[in-house]
Amino acid sequence: MWSRYHEPLSLADMADTAILSKFYFSRVFRTLTGTSPGRFLTAIRLTKAKQLLLETSLSVTEISYMVGYNSLGTFTSRFTRSVGMPPARYRALSHGGILAPSSFPGAACATQAGSVAGWVEVPETGTSVRVYVGAFKDPIAQGVPVACAIREGAGPYRLETVPEGRFYLRAAVVAVDDLDPNPSKRRPLFVGAEASSVRAGRTAEAHIETRPASPLDLPILLALPELDARTAPDVRLAVPSPR
Repeated sequence: MWSRYHEPLSLADMADTAILSKFYFSRVFRTLTGTSPGRFLTAIRLTKAKQLLLETSLSVTEISYMVGYNSLGTFTSRFTRSVGMPPARYRALSHGGILAPSSFPGAACATQAGSVAGWVEVPETGTSVRVYVGAFKDPIAQGVPVACAIREGAGPYRLETVPEGRFYLRAAVVAVDDLDPNPSKRRPLFVGAEASSVRAGRTAEAHIETRPASPLDLPILLALPELDARTAPDVRLAVPSPR
């Protein structure tokens, strides 16, 4: 998928490559990645689109076709839903060096909510790092998280006003110093994932251990300042305010 994302890959194509039946391939793939082959491929395509928007002057239409979409409308709607803003706006804000989580609309306030708290483990790097933690309804880190927090380095975190239900916690550890001048080349130093069930009026515990990313890790589609902006302003990510 990472090398053939621009092709019209079908489930049968992928299963044949793995020499497995479609059913068994889908089951194993979901076990290893947390999502279906089709959704993983979509995440890769949108990740590549983000890179092309920053690396090239190609039009949004050209980029949509380059990453495997036959419909500009479908590409634009999926990009907007996943990254948090339309492709053209993402490019403009990133090039201006002002991309920040405050660019996104706030999540709706839950009437029946609890919280999630725990500890984020980060391997020693010898450099300053920033840790983003978000709770998502979907395994993919996309769109607006239902709750989010930021901290400098390893340590405790807390997510407030999390609606009742099961959520996927995603952590991204990014460098804040000596950044590559090209945002499209930046990657999280470490990533982490955990799931949590939240009940109203209670605090669920969820400890997240981060590690280097692998090709089996779902791409982070939500834009993060140190990864997606031309400059790295000192920003703070707050819990989304109620609408």
